[in-house]
Amino acid sequence: MISVAVVGAETPGNVGTIARAMKNFGLSDLYLVDPPALDPEGEAYGFAGHAREDVLPNATETTFDDLVERFHTVGTTAVTNEDARKHVRYPYRTPADLADSLRDVETDTCVVFGRERVGLTNEELARLDEVVSIPASAEYPVLNLGQAATVVLYELRDLSVAETQHPDAVERADEPEIEGLHEQFAALLERINHPEGKRAKTARLFRRLVGRAHPTPREARTLRGVFRRAAMFADPPDDD
Repeated sequence: MISVAVVGAETPGNVGTIARAMKNFGLSDLYLVDPPALDPEGEAYGFAGHAREDVLPNATETTFDDLVERFHTVGTTAVTNEDARKHVRYPYRTPADLADSLRDVETDTCVVFGRERVGLTNEELARLDEVVSIPASAEYPVLNLGQAATVVLYELRDLSVAETQHPDAVERADEPEIEGLHEQFAALLERINHPEGKRAKTARLFRRLVGRAHPTPREARTLRGVFRRAAMFADPPDDD
């Protein structure tokens, strides 16, 4: 199970934003260390969206020591060390790497986010089990606390969300339908008198394009209809 902790948040709105991201990606257990006051009429609940109904009001106030004792902990940071000589912030995983590492492990993990201005201190990170960092631009790697939490929790969604609003896979048109699309495209090239020496290359480019696109049945039917009508309105080839 994956939980989320926020240490020393200064802005109630960021707590609400993190609660909302948790709701988006199927997480419910929120722990707060030294939180600001969270007024039900204030910005925390205003920013939380539907998480104001369950995630945020059910958040547990706790201590940093309790997090370390109870969970496999993952600290988040924008600032990392480059090599193993300074290992407080090294080695580190990307959020996607973290998701892969937790996929086949049964453990109660808590992803720990720090303060808006300074994040987690070296002393705090030294007590946590792992470090994760978002690979942002070297020119400006520091994300807003709410943004960082949203990115990390998005990458962990496969571990926490049983079902999303998106289908597992896009339905691809069957091969006869796609081959019919290629046949109609070839016929259209002939109908518009595309240079004969270029038709094979153009048809091949179109085949590669369609191959990468994996059109759905509806897309293939629509394109076939367009090509059919285009051929009807095209001038016939000049036989002279």
